[in-house]
Amino acid sequence: MAVDYAVIVVYLVGMLAMGWWGMRRAKSKSEFLVAGRRLGPWMYSGTMAAIVLGGASTIGGVGLGYTHGLSGAWMVFSIGLGLLALSIFFSARIARLKVYTVSEMLDLRYGGRAGVISGIVMWAYTLMLAVTSTIAYATIFDVLFDLNRTVAIILGGAIVVAYSTLGGMWSITLTDMVQFVVKTIGVLLLLLPIAVVKAGGFSEMKARLPHEYFTPFGIGGETIFTYVLIYTFGMLIGQDIWQRVFTARGDKVARWGGTVAGTYCLLYALAGAVIGTAAKVLYPNLGSADDAFATIVKEELPMGVRGLVLAAALAAVMSTSSGALIACATVANNDIWSRLRGVTGRAGDGGGTGHDDHDEVRGNRLFILVMGVAVIAIAIALNNVVEALTVAYNLLVGGLLVPILGGLLWKRGTVYGALSAVIVGGGAVVGLMAAYGILANEPIYYGLLASLAAHVIVSLATKPTDEAVLAAWRLRLAGEGGTDEETVGEKAVPVG
Repeated sequence: MAVDYAVIVVYLVGMLAMGWWGMRRAKSKSEFLVAGRRLGPWMYSGTMAAIVLGGASTIGGVGLGYTHGLSGAWMVFSIGLGLLALSIFFSARIARLKVYTVSEMLDLRYGGRAGVISGIVMWAYTLMLAVTSTIAYATIFDVLFDLNRTVAIILGGAIVVAYSTLGGMWSITLTDMVQFVVKTIGVLLLLLPIAVVKAGGFSEMKARLPHEYFTPFGIGGETIFTYVLIYTFGMLIGQDIWQRVFTARGDKVARWGGTVAGTYCLLYALAGAVIGTAAKVLYPNLGSADDAFATIVKEELPMGVRGLVLAAALAAVMSTSSGALIACATVANNDIWSRLRGVTGRAGDGGGTGHDDHDEVRGNRLFILVMGVAVIAIAIALNNVVEALTVAYNLLVGGLLVPILGGLLWKRGTVYGALSAVIVGGGAVVGLMAAYGILANEPIYYGLLASLAAHVIVSLATKPTDEAVLAAWRLRLAGEGGTDEETVGEKAVPVG
């Protein structure tokens, strides 16, 4: 394993080096939180694919393939569909808003007063998303170094917190691009063909497994519907995803770069399911389906290649973890703490220059550090990744889907309708999870319907949004009225 260890150590040291490089570049709020809004199509596509394809998509996707065959691709496939929908229909408008958070968008659209409540819901989602990614370190480091679970979480979490705190979105962008390349080589180009060959090819796999393993809907129609409802719609509204959209240097980059990333996700989904199916042939009696990825890597891959593929799994976990962490810290600082202190600026305003910029970067850096420590502590205390992830997405979709899409698509929606949708939808989801169980389908079904009913009824019963607010909103959607410090200083150089 010496060669495999060397590959992993070089990879981890490289992540920290990129954090140091990002620290030298991130001198303003815009640079630190959204990479100066200047990513080109190639870098934007790679980093967007990296953040949405995390440990759940890699280890969990292979596990679903182990249990259900090719139809196990539906979870990750739903993520790809959501990214395609976001990129084609909404990303251009989102990028033109020149904001930093989803709550700022809600304030722009509804005329304020929606920020703190929506910020709390979004913060809870991003926090739990970061926790689930951090828990996944334990699985990978256990395979690599046979480490204690707590030590593994602290080690992996500390590396992500370090490079995220140092350079913000610039460090995360560069590391995500490397992680995208490592994942592509490790999972798609190496593990996929090797797994199929080791299992005897598709003909042997079909001969040894039930027919249901090779049907597109074998996992069940209700499960597929739930995946689409949670993950496809979750991709449309998550702060971690929107914050990446904000890094695009223009609406065309956001649209086409995101479309490429979404298409890549569909391929990755199928690859994970095929690898899991091959693992079922090779190891039919594993104690847990989530062990399929680690087992096939450890037992079937040659020295060196094994280290690269494990680095790919580590890359998948780190990219989602770092993206969720900076999103969590951004929401906590800009949408909750600043508003509670009464320090609010114009949405999308990059702030001042010089000392003000330095203070803003320092404040956001401190929040990443604090949130990172909290994430590591919670990850050590929790055991069930699936339950934590389900809570996160149920809160997000049940509480925020309707007011966000309603704001983008329905002129008659009001701030009171939006607040009602957040409170009723979020409360219904929490109550129904307590009644039916966290993993039940009913909480998201009924919670979403309750949120929609509250938004429509309260909006129609209250005074329409002021025309001046809507006029300002239309200007921002057209790309006018938002500012960042790089637009008033030296002209920024596009990247990627």
